[in-house]
Amino acid sequence: MKYFPISSNVAFLQIKQTEVIEIKSYLFIFYIHVCSSIFTLLAGFTQFNPNILKQFPSVHKWIGKLYVFVTLVLASPSGFFIGIFANGGFYSKISFVILSILWFYFTLKGFILIKRNNIKCHKAFMMRSFALTFSAVTLRLWKVIIVSLFHPAPMDVYQIIAWLGWVPNLLFIEYCIFKQKYK
Repeated sequence: MKYFPISSNVAFLQIKQTEVIEIKSYLFIFYIHVCSSIFTLLAGFTQFNPNILKQFPSVHKWIGKLYVFVTLVLASPSGFFIGIFANGGFYSKISFVILSILWFYFTLKGFILIKRNNIKCHKAFMMRSFALTFSAVTLRLWKVIIVSLFHPAPMDVYQIIAWLGWVPNLLFIEYCIFKQKYK
């Protein structure tokens, strides 16, 4: 809520003033990413609810289509753009760019699979997609933990959390998918 009403000098944007001033589209794309990513987080939580899946399949389908659209058209591409300008140098930038590419790919693949009526594989790819969506949360949790325990330099924090925000999520989901195959 810190970002609303829209401002160019609040919270995270305070350390991105070079980008805000020099890249005219940065602020607009940043806000597209923030707003669309909030939606994908909320939508994703509804998609894996067994009650919604069974009792309201049309709601699952409708929200799922919105999730796919918002991720593919808004959230992932804007994340890619912002990733190019990530704090923490080359390794942070690579992490966020890879994250956005995988997020796009897993979401698109999940959508294609459901169109082919391959529900099991659709679920696996959408679990991967949401694991990457959830990196918005885990990145911030890791930041709090690392800063409070180790007090590293700010740019070192970005290099660490850039990877911790999503790689463990993806590994955990891969483990869950693997375990489901043998139930």
